[in-house]
Amino acid sequence: MIAFALVVAMYSTWAERKVAAYIQDRRGPDRAGWGGLLQPLADGGKLFFKEEITPRHAEKFLFILGPTLAMILACMTGAVIPWSTPFQLGDSVIIPQIADINVGFLYILGVLSLGVYGIMLGSWASNNKWSLMGGLRAASQIISYELPMGLALITILMISGTLRLNGIVEQQMDGYWNIILQPVGFIIFLVCAFAETNRTPFDLPEAENELIGGYHSEYSSMKLGFFLFAEYINIFISSVILATLYFGGYDIPFVNDAELTESLGINTMAVLHFLSLFVKACFFIFVFMWVRWTIPRFRYDQLMDLGWKTLLPLALVNMLITGLVILLLNN
Repeated sequence: MIAFALVVAMYSTWAERKVAAYIQDRRGPDRAGWGGLLQPLADGGKLFFKEEITPRHAEKFLFILGPTLAMILACMTGAVIPWSTPFQLGDSVIIPQIADINVGFLYILGVLSLGVYGIMLGSWASNNKWSLMGGLRAASQIISYELPMGLALITILMISGTLRLNGIVEQQMDGYWNIILQPVGFIIFLVCAFAETNRTPFDLPEAENELIGGYHSEYSSMKLGFFLFAEYINIFISSVILATLYFGGYDIPFVNDAELTESLGINTMAVLHFLSLFVKACFFIFVFMWVRWTIPRFRYDQLMDLGWKTLLPLALVNMLITGLVILLLNN
């Protein structure tokens, strides 16, 4: 699963350039391989063979720990995602999920909130004022947007009655997708996902025209590669989480899954379910890229105002209305 996430993240860098080129009426990468498909390998090779530089006054251990943490935590987030229904391999039935724990999306929130430590450690250990400024921005931004994201997720818990991601997907397969029941919660969660992944218009921690590159200014070679790669892994995992929580996960729309499983078999059905989730995730990856090349960056005060003065009250009101509707329906 982790290897798959790494491959998708690698080709997201190629897709990012192609989407940007299309939006800006350019060609994009087209030299390395057919249609530029080998460009990610060329970029990886370039980073791998670059000179490894550590600033003289940097805290060397923390300087290395920062990008390492960012990469590890990005890979850990996907551990609780159910990728499809179980499939059979020989005599064994395999569930394509690393850990089906009963506090699934609490785990996701926990790992997401730890992600800021990699950026903070890397920026502080660099002994560079611009990097430190980027790290402080990242910390305050991620903490600010964690709150409305958590409140948006509480409404999903109220509707489904479970924290297990498998349970949330099954509940959507039996009824309506959560995007129909929680459109406001989805918008809040989507905006917070942009902020959590430090993507434009929320890329203040690495604003190159203000901070010469932000929290990773002093990094080179594969340590810089880890920071950049972690961002694309986070985009992919965030897209899968959005699809899982609000768009039925691996559910195939307008299809009776039980009847189709009987006619096709569980292995074919597992492949179709996986493809369904992957297509939904690819759509959200495209949305991340589309927004990046369309909307300009916020000012920092606007970013904080949006989190505290707009999204947080909206998430609270949405939670109260959801609770009221559930109470009225139950009675």
